[in-house]
Amino acid sequence: MRCGLFILVLLAFALTLPAPHNGQQDPQKKPEPSDDVISLETNLVVVNVTVTDIGDNYVSGLKAEDFKIFEDARQQRILSFSFEETPFAAAILLDVSGSMGNKLTLARAACGNFVERIRDGDVFAIYSFGGLKVKTLQDFTEVRDVPDSVWDLRPDGETPLYDAIAKAAGELSKRSERRRAILVVSDGADTRSKASLDDATRKAADANALIYGVDMSDKAVYGSMPRDNGAEVMKMLAAKTGGRIFPAPGGAKLRDAFANTVEELRRQYTLTYESTNEKLDGKWRAIEVRIAKPGLNIRARQGYYAQKKK
Repeated sequence: MRCGLFILVLLAFALTLPAPHNGQQDPQKKPEPSDDVISLETNLVVVNVTVTDIGDNYVSGLKAEDFKIFEDARQQRILSFSFEETPFAAAILLDVSGSMGNKLTLARAACGNFVERIRDGDVFAIYSFGGLKVKTLQDFTEVRDVPDSVWDLRPDGETPLYDAIAKAAGELSKRSERRRAILVVSDGADTRSKASLDDATRKAADANALIYGVDMSDKAVYGSMPRDNGAEVMKMLAAKTGGRIFPAPGGAKLRDAFANTVEELRRQYTLTYESTNEKLDGKWRAIEVRIAKPGLNIRARQGYYAQKKK
């Protein structure tokens, strides 16, 4: 009798076990949620903020309550806040147009200086733009080495600057890093791009990429010629994305520009908020970051383009 009861108990327990997996899913059974699936909210906005004092020194130690974020003049609730050495992804754009001449030697050396300063987890890519093409010289990598193709560059042709920014931004938008930067090394304005300035600006904004411009123009050569607005364009792009421009015609100033970019990307505050504007209208949304403490300067992207309803 006890033996029979024990067998019945075993049978009842077996019925509660899941059926053995045979490689096919039960069409009636809904899939279980996976911890590996990440759900991205379409109205989640990431803002990287650089804070400096009156002496242009980076400021640390601030807290979330020290910041306020506004979108189109409406205050937003900060969802997350961090100040840590989060890995970044950087795209270096080297102008190899004919006007670069001997400046290209300086640009290559400074590029190597940038690469030497990255840390574990940071990635970088290198592109050249000149003539009719934007070329990938080095895809994103953590290896602290400049490929031979960079040292083999020769200046020639025109300047497809906007095409280069659009390509780099498109590649950065595929990256998982929340800190992204485009470092443009150029001595003049765009003279040959399929993309427009608006196209380049939108793509950089969509990728949440900060643009750092290294202006290598020779004022003695270019003067104030109306056609040469390269420095002004880089200033605008840097301001709109939260980056900065370095007037560095060469030498130590150029090396410092690359080194300062690496340092700045390490010393940023990263804030996120969920936009209260749920419209999918594709329009520009202005962002303003304010800080409670006086005497501090803030640089952050000035806005972004909302997603557009398909």
